[in-house]
Amino acid sequence: MAKIEHLFARNQAWADGIREQHPEFFTELAQQQTPEYLWIGCSDSRVPANQIIDLAPGEIFVHRNVANVVVHSDLNALSVIQYAVDHLKVRHIMVVGHYGCGGVKAALTNQKVGLASNWIRHVRDVYESHKEAVDQLDPETGFRRLCELNVIAQVINTCQTTIVQDAWERGQELTVHGWIYDVADGLLRDLSMRIDDNTPVAATAQKAILALD
Repeated sequence: MAKIEHLFARNQAWADGIREQHPEFFTELAQQQTPEYLWIGCSDSRVPANQIIDLAPGEIFVHRNVANVVVHSDLNALSVIQYAVDHLKVRHIMVVGHYGCGGVKAALTNQKVGLASNWIRHVRDVYESHKEAVDQLDPETGFRRLCELNVIAQVINTCQTTIVQDAWERGQELTVHGWIYDVADGLLRDLSMRIDDNTPVAATAQKAILALD
């Protein structure tokens, strides 16, 4: 049996390091949660939200699933978005995909991955909507393009939730962004999907897609 006790030692060292730099950090953290950001990202272990944008615990609310998908039947994602928007009053939602995403690859190649294939079907739908454009590219470029197109599609889905729509109707300041992360260099790229209550979603998405070429 593999031993994992060393993880407790690493946790102790991490907590000690934080307290050494900021003695009251955990006391203050326990008293409130006031992040300005909601990160909707992929479950991939190489894409940790806090580290990528260098924010401390308590500064970003996070939801992760395979291939950073937002669908209107997923009560888990909707519950996270609702809590972040209605209770935490986040001002920014970032939908963040990444190049080399295994879920996107499975959708692109129609690879069977067990139960998760049902979930990845949502990404397959994105591929089928852009099949001609993706298939005309070489395989690696097409793979990267589908990762980008998937982010754009999930930003649209996020904007169309009743949660976000209701927030905009009551005048709440809220912007939805589409970003993609490159595991190969550690850098984020803005996909020009920056949508608030005054932004035409479909037109913005079309411009963002054209800008990918």
